[in-house]
Amino acid sequence: MARLPRLPQKLPAWILLAALVSLGTWLLFFDSHSLLRRWTWHREHARLEAENQWLEAQILDLGASLEADLTDDVVERIAREEYGMRRPGETVYRVENE
Repeated sequence: MARLPRLPQKLPAWILLAALVSLGTWLLFFDSHSLLRRWTWHREHARLEAENQWLEAQILDLGASLEADLTDDVVERIAREEYGMRRPGETVYRVENE
């Protein structure tokens, strides 16, 4: 009866190494919570935090402007300058600096 050739003693080490490389590749790129996706989520979280801080500052500024006493002259200036409103029969010419 013919003997089967003996497998080298190092075969289990190669199998283990291949399994670890496969597992590492899977975790880095293909898993639903892969490191690549986590890094993308971390960047998006940092961007959203910065945007949130900017929006909170805007809210504080708007709240301060609401608390200020608004006279009719101030309301008219804001309506004309920021919203381009005019009185009936009035012609408005916008002049913008370059």
